[in-house]
Amino acid sequence: MEPVHVLAIGGHIGDCEIACGMALAAHVRQGKRVAMLHLTTGEKGHPTMPPREYAAQKRHEAEQAAAVYGSELFMLDYADGELPVSDEVKFRICDVIRECRPRIIITHWPGSMHKDHTNTALNLPDAIFYAAIRGFERGLPPHGAGPVYYAENWEDRDGFVPEVFLEVTGDDIALWERAAMTHALFRGGISRFPYVEYYKALARVRGCEIGAQYAVAFAVPPSARRRKVSIL
Repeated sequence: MEPVHVLAIGGHIGDCEIACGMALAAHVRQGKRVAMLHLTTGEKGHPTMPPREYAAQKRHEAEQAAAVYGSELFMLDYADGELPVSDEVKFRICDVIRECRPRIIITHWPGSMHKDHTNTALNLPDAIFYAAIRGFERGLPPHGAGPVYYAENWEDRDGFVPEVFLEVTGDDIALWERAAMTHALFRGGISRFPYVEYYKALARVRGCEIGAQYAVAFAVPPSARRRKVSIL
């Protein structure tokens, strides 16, 4: 497949769409290819529907959301709430990185109230390392992914400090909302949290902070906070 510019990696189906979706939309508007990787389906999150049934619904929703962006879609099969930190997970993420060859990766900030979000972030550094090193023979050529950005997510707020702001447009937000609304979770009735309202308001706040109408903010790894420059 052709390389993508952005690979968004979420702990559950829906995480990429709601927390990274405006950034994906901004890159789609600029003619960039994007991909999403879901590590679990998030099948235990429905108050009444059996997990197996909800998993099937969520996989269908993920396909619909990906179609809105024209995104490549990857789904792993780990159980909701049980995502481990292990070489098995790291190598499976590595394989996706090698397949879609992203320029940048967006994922969860590790300071999360949700174990699967934290473990997604903890698995990623080694997965990127494995993907880049030719000596790890995986069936696809190595690929060195570029910078990692941590999306601003209401569940991942412990220690989150916004460092990078991406300006987005009203059209980007409209495309994001179309993708988000393919998910029953974000339409209401499953959770009382007002997902769409929250992220739309947050985009306005972050925009105000940089003198734009709308923006989304990202944290970066500690090593990325120090940059060598010759002129400011």
